[in-house]
Amino acid sequence: MHTTLTDHARCLYGDEYRPTPPCDRQHDEDSFLEELTFADADAIWVMLRELCPSLVDGHLPVRIRNLAYRLVLLQRPDEPELMREAAGSLYSHGPDWDDIAVDLERRADALDDVRSTTMRRMPDRA
Repeated sequence: MHTTLTDHARCLYGDEYRPTPPCDRQHDEDSFLEELTFADADAIWVMLRELCPSLVDGHLPVRIRNLAYRLVLLQRPDEPELMREAAGSLYSHGPDWDDIAVDLERRADALDDVRSTTMRRMPDRA
C-alpha cells in the first residue's frame, strides 16, 4: 500500500528509475486524480521531481504531468523557478502549449524584475 502521492503514481504508472513497489491494491486513474487534485504543492513537487527528474523523462503521462504543474502553480503562483520548469515541460511535449509556456516565462521574468527592483530600493541595514 502506498502512503504518498509519489508512491501512488509510481504504482499506477511505473517509474523509469526504480522498480514499482509491490502493492495489494487495484489501481485506477480516477482515484489517483482525486488524490492529485487535493494534494498540497510539496507532495506534487516531490512526485514530479522523483518521477520526472529531467523534465523529458519518466512514465507519467503528459496529461498528468501538465495537470500536476498546473495544480502546483495554482498553489504557488509567485515562484519563477517553478514557472520556468513548467514552461520547459510544456515545450518538451509539442507545440500545442508553446503559447502557455511563453506566458509562464514572461510572468517569471516579470516576477524576477519586481524582486530585483524591490531589492535595489531597500535601504542597507547595518
